[in-house]
Amino acid sequence: MTKNKKNISKTISGWGCNSKALVKILNPKDKEELQEIISDSKKNSIIARGLGRSYGDAAQLNNGSVINLDCFQHIYLNKEQGIVNAGGGVSFDNLLKKIIPHGFFLPVSPGTRNVTVGGAIAADVHGKNHHVNGSFGNHVINLLIIDGLGQIKSLSPRKDANKSEKDKFWATIGGMGLTGVIIEATFSLIPIRTSKISVDTSRHRDIDSLMEKMIICDNKFQYSVAWLDTLNKRGRGILTCGNHARPEELKKKVDIDSLLEYNPKSIATAPSFIPNGILNRLTVNAFNEAYYRKAPESRKQELQDLASFFHPLDGIQEWNRVYGPKGFLQYQFVVPDCSSHLIKESIEKFRKIGIPSFLSVLKRFGEENSSFLSFPKKGWTLAVDIPLSITELDRTLFELDMKIAEAGGRIYLAKDSRQSSDIFSLTYPKLNEWKTIQTEMDPKKIFCSDLAKRLNLI
Repeated sequence: MTKNKKNISKTISGWGCNSKALVKILNPKDKEELQEIISDSKKNSIIARGLGRSYGDAAQLNNGSVINLDCFQHIYLNKEQGIVNAGGGVSFDNLLKKIIPHGFFLPVSPGTRNVTVGGAIAADVHGKNHHVNGSFGNHVINLLIIDGLGQIKSLSPRKDANKSEKDKFWATIGGMGLTGVIIEATFSLIPIRTSKISVDTSRHRDIDSLMEKMIICDNKFQYSVAWLDTLNKRGRGILTCGNHARPEELKKKVDIDSLLEYNPKSIATAPSFIPNGILNRLTVNAFNEAYYRKAPESRKQELQDLASFFHPLDGIQEWNRVYGPKGFLQYQFVVPDCSSHLIKESIEKFRKIGIPSFLSVLKRFGEENSSFLSFPKKGWTLAVDIPLSITELDRTLFELDMKIAEAGGRIYLAKDSRQSSDIFSLTYPKLNEWKTIQTEMDPKKIFCSDLAKRLNLI
């Protein structure tokens, strides 16, 4: 194999900076070189990596190799059909710059635009619109993957595809990169007429009224998300709901070209060094109080640009640094509607041990798709950022793990960095089916990650 001089060894981590890995980063120049890398690889030695926004250890392999997909950057927009074909290394940010001026938006947008197409498929990402549009995999029409034998496979969920192809497709959706390297995907888009969101905001003094309002809003809004104050005894929060704005909703005349603008900006960069302990119960409580009071009790049809509504934290570069050198984890779980009491119970547990989280998010999920390892299922999902310095954290999270498993819930793999393989196997009932398909796609066990090792996926 021709040696790529750009291949380097480097210590990397997930976005939570809580688990580091020394890896060799491989930079294939095209799909042929990537096929050669895979064909010549030793057992359990490779995982693809996008922009590093998985919070835990999903896209790293200590003492192994990580594949950079920067060479897969093409974007082909079919305006007539409302679909796009994009390389696995294309970022959502670059996609949005391409499609918004033509009147399209992503079918699913997670909390950051700094993810790749391949990563979005591997994690089957979800957004504020899951209760309406499902997760990203629901909108994928076709994908190209290089499997563990170095062969390019075209996979689709279409009705006329055979069962084996469909199974491999759905094993790849949410498969955390362990079925092969996604080099290309074709997926549908949402047509839009403006680059604004019409937003309703309401402030709620307790978790009960907030959750009740969220259920009501399921049928009124395409997008819905709530911020929670987990240090507050009543679980107060702010609900934000939105729909894509129509031209007639704009309050002032604008040129037709400016109706579909996309120009996200970074307003600051987090300092390179922040000492551990700066985010404590006192400082976060003060922030949460100010943030809650700043929100209106009720405001309707406020026009917000897409970047502000969907990716507010992207305005602060390297914001994960605020948790200090020890890093943090994000604990995100889903429970069915019949176990919604676990949302309140978890908030109470977090409050009792003093978790200083300024970023706690509650969303509604709709029906799950056919993926074997996808996270979303109908019900409630709560995500909480947690500094690693908290006393009793391990015990508290383990207790919650057990309750979530007993309730038929699960923990999000793209955010996870600490659940046990026992909890994982209890909460993902299609795991054994996935393993059978994964073995067929990667019989030599080429693909692996620190997450896969921890959870006994491979």
